[in-house]
Amino acid sequence: MHKTSKFSLPHSQCTPEAHYLNRRALIAGAAGAGALFASGTQAQENPDFQINGFNTTEEPNTLKDISSYNNFYEFGTSKEDPARYAHNLTTDPWSVEIDGLVERPGSYDLGDILKNVNIEERIYRFRCVEAWSMVIPWNGFELNQLLNLAGIQPSAKYVRMETLFRPEEMRGQRTRVLDWPYVEGLRLDEAMHPLTIMATGLYGKELPKQNGAPLRLVVPWKYGFKSIKSIVKITLTDEQPINSWQATNAREYGFYSNVNPNVNHPRWSQASERRIGGGLFAPRIKTLMFNGYEEHVADLYAGMDLRKYY
Repeated sequence: MHKTSKFSLPHSQCTPEAHYLNRRALIAGAAGAGALFASGTQAQENPDFQINGFNTTEEPNTLKDISSYNNFYEFGTSKEDPARYAHNLTTDPWSVEIDGLVERPGSYDLGDILKNVNIEERIYRFRCVEAWSMVIPWNGFELNQLLNLAGIQPSAKYVRMETLFRPEEMRGQRTRVLDWPYVEGLRLDEAMHPLTIMATGLYGKELPKQNGAPLRLVVPWKYGFKSIKSIVKITLTDEQPINSWQATNAREYGFYSNVNPNVNHPRWSQASERRIGGGLFAPRIKTLMFNGYEEHVADLYAGMDLRKYY
């Protein structure tokens, strides 16, 4: 007998893959008529990249693409390992501990969280540090809603997050490739930005375990490793946290990790990318500043040297 998770989206909030693609075609048509164009520079540099509000009208990758090619080192270092082994993860029940500089610290049951937030559909570009990209239709809610539920104290400046540590189910945690549990962080203004979401699903379906079920961060203007998966703890603090990859190799991975074609990784260029699903000979496309979301987030970094604060 099939068991329905208490975290599943109601049917009224689910959008089948085919409907997403049809809707994308309609939106793209409207954009072509001038109704939904993003302004100027982006449209000229990459005519296939248009934003309606926060959503791109680029064609989303298939569910198979999105759920079979992943970085989730808790299950192994191969891109195929998460899909191969993540089925072992228990995701129900699930709760998130919120502590630090908050008014209402405690353990928040995910089911209760979902009753108090607005689930939306967001079609975001997703750019990995290894120069591959996807377009992903997420279901989720703005992180600021969760932080406001806990109550933010005035002295809070940063948000630190942790992934579940359960090596009996997450085989990659039995290795020393990283110092577990996985940690990520954002500046508070980044975390409160309406583009920053906590994803609970994709394509209107429950979030696959290999994609970070049941709750993961999505910050579309940053490289993919910032979007921490299977979150169990959030701490508001007045000190900048050290994220896992920064702790492992600060020369290659910084705290901000904004998508920036002008700052190369020490071992490869970040100026172009290849879309997953296009095959071995898919053409490379120009990487856009802040992954194409520059008009929405550039003001967060006004006056900062983005080569120094990478």
